[in-house]
Amino acid sequence: MGHSDLDPAVHQRRPWNAGQNVGAKRPLKPRDIWAIRFYLDEHNRLRDRALFDLAIDSKLRGCDLVKLRIGDVVSGALIRNRATVIQQKTGRRVQFEIMTEARRSLDNWLQRRGGTTVDFVFPSRIDYMGHLSTRQYARLVDEWVTTVGLNSREYGTHSMRRTKASLIYKATGNLRAVQILLGHTNIENTVRYLGVDVDDALTLSERTDI
Repeated sequence: MGHSDLDPAVHQRRPWNAGQNVGAKRPLKPRDIWAIRFYLDEHNRLRDRALFDLAIDSKLRGCDLVKLRIGDVVSGALIRNRATVIQQKTGRRVQFEIMTEARRSLDNWLQRRGGTTVDFVFPSRIDYMGHLSTRQYARLVDEWVTTVGLNSREYGTHSMRRTKASLIYKATGNLRAVQILLGHTNIENTVRYLGVDVDDALTLSERTDI
């Protein structure tokens, strides 16, 4: 029997994902969030603290998060309570909230960063006119989770996107709300994304005693 040229064994190469955990990345727990915040504050990493807080609140994919411009999150001299962006993957508009912690850390970072409304919130350190790369963002996430004792193989940039969505779902059981917040076009995508299963459905049902 012949072998496909796409079979790594033909070229005696290991698959790129050999030995890696390529499944869904785990969301952070509240204690993990505060541990990472403490670490970033302790080391006075204003940019990373703002990036972390905004990643949690916005629930954006990394490609959208790193491309945020100052005008997206600032109105006049104040950090917005809510912001709206168009997602690169879907072309759909999505809104997100910016809570107290994120507003504070963003304000601290932008005071140091300076810039105008058309500048990127998180500029590249190589090309100041460009934005932080998604690769560098992924490296930072690996560092953050490792620093607080988590296994970086189980977490990634999608952990940032999933964290608040998962907490909202656990608190409310409202899949439609989470679908809107994540900007999913199909609620089935939200179900798969959150890993909702029969046990989750039964747990929610058991909370309603008639």
